[in-house]
Amino acid sequence: MSLKIGLIKEGKIPADNRVALTPAQAKAIQSHYPGVQVVVQHSNDRCYKDAEYKRAGIEVTDDMSACDILMGIKEVPVHQLIAGKKYLFFSHTKKQQPHNQKLLQSIIQKKITLIDFECLEHEDGQRIIGFGFFAGIVGAHNGMMAYGNRTGSYELCRVFEHKTFRKLIDTYFGLKLPNIKIAVTGSGRVAQGILEIMNLMQIREVEKEEYVEREFAYPVYVHLKGSDLYLKKSGEPYSRSDFHVHPQSYKSLFRHYTLHTDILMNGVYWDQNIPRLFEKEDVLNPAFRIQVIADVTDDENGSVPINLGDQTIEDPVYGVDKRTLKKTTPYQKGSVDILAVGNLPNELPRDASRYFGDQLLKYVIPDLVKGGSAVIENATIVKEGKLPKNFDYLREFAEEKIPVHK
Repeated sequence: MSLKIGLIKEGKIPADNRVALTPAQAKAIQSHYPGVQVVVQHSNDRCYKDAEYKRAGIEVTDDMSACDILMGIKEVPVHQLIAGKKYLFFSHTKKQQPHNQKLLQSIIQKKITLIDFECLEHEDGQRIIGFGFFAGIVGAHNGMMAYGNRTGSYELCRVFEHKTFRKLIDTYFGLKLPNIKIAVTGSGRVAQGILEIMNLMQIREVEKEEYVEREFAYPVYVHLKGSDLYLKKSGEPYSRSDFHVHPQSYKSLFRHYTLHTDILMNGVYWDQNIPRLFEKEDVLNPAFRIQVIADVTDDENGSVPINLGDQTIEDPVYGVDKRTLKKTTPYQKGSVDILAVGNLPNELPRDASRYFGDQLLKYVIPDLVKGGSAVIENATIVKEGKLPKNFDYLREFAEEKIPVHK
């Protein structure tokens, strides 16, 4: 058997510096699977340099046309797609995101097979692979940083000033936080990363009942999962399996927490059928207490309705005026500060890439080497230019004519 796996350079601007496999992981694949070769496309932006791959015995080249499988991280620009190839990357098309409509259409036209990392799931529906843990790490740190900047009560550095997570942790020693109340939402990898920072900063967890009933003489957080956040409109309790099939039958319970929370760390998954945590009108309430929202899952006008769009790693925070709901500069009186960045793990790219690659080695590479699996099939949005049955709902989106703006 002969199989060539190519790690493509990131073409989306701004360039992402993460990679699917580290040099050590690429070397391990070649050692473990005879006949499998990993090839890396030359890149000046990748967090692991070309020279590191070469030292690990991995070929570095510009031409990826001989590869059987091509792996990236972010969306591949349309002009860089190679017809007839099999790709793995985060396409951000499963929710019919308008900005990637042309990408999906081009993948179909070029008879490409697209396996989306986001769609790789275990039998119980849990995602197999992702950068969520480090998105939670960076998002939580930056949310705490924003609150410190807003209030002047403490200072935190930027994450990217430290090359490793371990060095970032060292900056928390001696950190004294004010008596703030933090709501952490979600139960997946993003929430796990947020909770890691809460614990490293020695913020104490409290039960939801006491969180809303009293103030504390120390910083606290409450962790709100699905059953804490949603209730059936009929009054029946939350059921995870039912919620995933009929989310529109539920209402959000989070509005009450907006009156008792200083910082919201949002890690919930959202699509257009899932109720938002709160509505824009709630922000107009003078009792709305939240001053900073780290929307780590980052859906514009999504679970956080005042997420008005992405910022960059260099400039991650903006304000939203509580009266007009318009975007402002951050840290203004009468505003809520929003952290909304789509590539948060880029601040710790080597740690995040190593974590991501470990999941690939355990759960995905073996299936790719043997030629496929049910997990791979279920994550295949496009197969040789055609939409499989489980993604047929994208057909109208894929066939719709995109207006040309003159």
